[in-house]
Amino acid sequence: MTAKFRKSSPAAAGKRSRAMVPRPRGDLPSGYAPLLEELKARIPAAQVKAVLSVNRELVLLYWEIGRRILEEQRKEGWGAKVVERLGQDLHRAFPEMKGFSRANLLYMRAFAEVYPDRAIVQQVAGQIPWFHNVVLIGKVKDPAARRWYAEQTLTQGWSRAVLVHQIETKLYLRQGQAVTNFESTLPPPQSDLAQQALKDPYVFDFLTLNADARERELERGLVEHITKFLLELGVGFSFVGRQYPLEVEGEDFYLDLLFYHLHLRCFVVIDLKLKPFQPEFAGKMNFYLSAVDAQLRHPGDHPSIGIILCQTRKRLIAEYALRNTQTPIGVSEFTLTRAVPEQLQTSLPTIEELEAELAPAPKTCPRKRK
Repeated sequence: MTAKFRKSSPAAAGKRSRAMVPRPRGDLPSGYAPLLEELKARIPAAQVKAVLSVNRELVLLYWEIGRRILEEQRKEGWGAKVVERLGQDLHRAFPEMKGFSRANLLYMRAFAEVYPDRAIVQQVAGQIPWFHNVVLIGKVKDPAARRWYAEQTLTQGWSRAVLVHQIETKLYLRQGQAVTNFESTLPPPQSDLAQQALKDPYVFDFLTLNADARERELERGLVEHITKFLLELGVGFSFVGRQYPLEVEGEDFYLDLLFYHLHLRCFVVIDLKLKPFQPEFAGKMNFYLSAVDAQLRHPGDHPSIGIILCQTRKRLIAEYALRNTQTPIGVSEFTLTRAVPEQLQTSLPTIEELEAELAPAPKTCPRKRK
């Protein structure tokens, strides 16, 4: 008996072969590419939220542990040995978790004491990393200042090293302290925002200038350390140029430093003076601001702001100089502190090394824009 084979047509064979071959990317549905981009954008955001969520839960856990230790110490008179034993037992029960050392448990206790209200922990302290909170517990005693530093850390994304620097340079006390005429020259809330953007004094601890240094050397040093300078100026400042040229009726004028403030939406002119403030400095700055507003300011910008940085200034003289000036000007002092010589920096221990060595615990609950 002869077997009969059914012959398939070329069209049918082609159809089967196409069905077995995966679609090339060019044949993907029209909505695939937008969906892929949407998911690629969402995943990193979700990862960040997950990290923040984990941090928040960890900080709340530490607060709960600290609160319970505090309660038992008050009720049962727990001593340091009991706290140490608690840390050992918790570590044995959860060997994969770190943070149950005696020192850290005492920080948890101090944390619960300085933040007795759980709501504050959830709203502010729980939003920043634990070791930022440890820094705040150890270095900031005033509750209002501690909360302000925590809020600024959350808003500006300060690292622990930056937070330590801002505390040590007393940023809380310097913020908004410049002599200004903003209240009379800017509308609210712009005047309040501008006032808070200025400090007095500014601390340039990254510069090493001789006593007889000139203003141009100060200016060059600030630009060479522009990242640290921007950190000291504060969030929102964007560098435009140094010795920025302006031409007025055929004459050339140069601004020491020109910035644009992204939050205030205005240009900021900085005039540097390695001498005490003199009233005529305000007149010169008034001229600069008028020229910048005429030549650089766009319709959506707010009026430009001037900052006169002097080695010293007498408050009343500065207030009188600005009182009848129509452009917004602030006057601040700056300080220069000698930084650690570079050749010695590598021989000094880091903050982390000191922490590991000492493990201290709190003793008590304590350009033209286009």
